[in-house]
Amino acid sequence: MWSSEGWLTAREVAARLDHERDLAYTTVLTVLERLERKGFVRRQRAARAHRYAASDSREAVVAEAMMEALGTADDRGSALVRFVGSVSAEEAEILRRALEPLGGEPAAEVPDPAVPPPPGAAPGGPDGPAAVTTDSDRTVQIPPDGR
Repeated sequence: MWSSEGWLTAREVAARLDHERDLAYTTVLTVLERLERKGFVRRQRAARAHRYAASDSREAVVAEAMMEALGTADDRGSALVRFVGSVSAEEAEILRRALEPLGGEPAAEVPDPAVPPPPGAAPGGPDGPAAVTTDSDRTVQIPPDGR
């Protein structure tokens, strides 16, 4: 639905689906009705049929899903740090620019967990554990006291 311009009937949606087997019209209609109840699609009456359109952009739905997933974390900060550590340099720059208006200053650099801290630095600093990537590509959490 995101790739279509405008409204689609359930039959048009069914025809556009790339599935290993043909889906019954009633199955597509049922899924569309459930998506409407959940707020993912909008429905309008058109002659004898209903037409459907996405309620929001793909990007908005993905952002909402990310926020819901973040809400399930016991430690949101650690989850955010892990996420930021997995993005590309280009994506990190996008995040940095997006965060500038919130704090007035560019976001701090997220340290590369594969690079060891300078000698004498406390692992993870005073605020929490550090993530260290070992040469076996495992990430190990080190508590602030270094034990």
